[in-house]
Amino acid sequence: MDFAPKRGCPMCGIVSAAAATATSPQSPSNSHNTHEILWRDDNFTVYRETANPVSSKGHVIVVFNLHVPSIYTLSSSDLPLLVTLRDLSYRILSSLQTPASPLSSPISSQPQELLASRPDLRQTFRVGFITPPFKDNKIPVTDHLHAHAYILPADRMGWWRGVAYSSIAWYEVNDLIAEIREETTNNKVRSSANPRPIDYVPDAGARRGTADGIETTDPSLLVTDPERGEANLLPPTPGSSRSRQQSGPSPDATIPHLQV
Repeated sequence: MDFAPKRGCPMCGIVSAAAATATSPQSPSNSHNTHEILWRDDNFTVYRETANPVSSKGHVIVVFNLHVPSIYTLSSSDLPLLVTLRDLSYRILSSLQTPASPLSSPISSQPQELLASRPDLRQTFRVGFITPPFKDNKIPVTDHLHAHAYILPADRMGWWRGVAYSSIAWYEVNDLIAEIREETTNNKVRSSANPRPIDYVPDAGARRGTADGIETTDPSLLVTDPERGEANLLPPTPGSSRSRQQSGPSPDATIPHLQV
């Protein structure tokens, strides 16, 4: 599937403007000038919603750098990407609560410490997606995946806008992570306000396969950084929807049989 930038997409414009500013700080960009970019890496661009925030304490938009159309495009191999999105959102919202806290260190370096030290995060912050056909009428983009993250209470939402943030349309990122893990692992207990051990394993449940040992996992959209010791845990699998343009089996494309 092609996730190339789409002409006329507001989110693609924000991503490209942030990238251009990162490489050339003096380059002008109308899209970037109207958005306060808080974070950018190889996977996400995060900006602060200042025009129409749902919370006076803080509301940020986490945009996928790739033009991913919806959450239904994601597969089990994208669990590390969703966990990274969640932890990134928590850290940025925490920095808005405590402006002196730095955001320069790698996000992946301390998610366990952050969750362990702040068990209240899931009760203080909301991170999730608005699923079509619903949309935030102040940010009416439905075909480029982005997450909303904000600090409770949502005192600037309003009742009509609140429909998109209600259980009718809202997909909490922790619920999405839990549902994918339930489908691919034997973890049948949902996460709650108190983190469970499986919540500290970003790639738990990320691989799937058949009973005869053939892996059917699609490669992840996550862009890894070898300089930080990250590795691509999920090689393209023959026959998967994201690897049909590649040929030749991968040496890691099978799940080893257990010797009984």
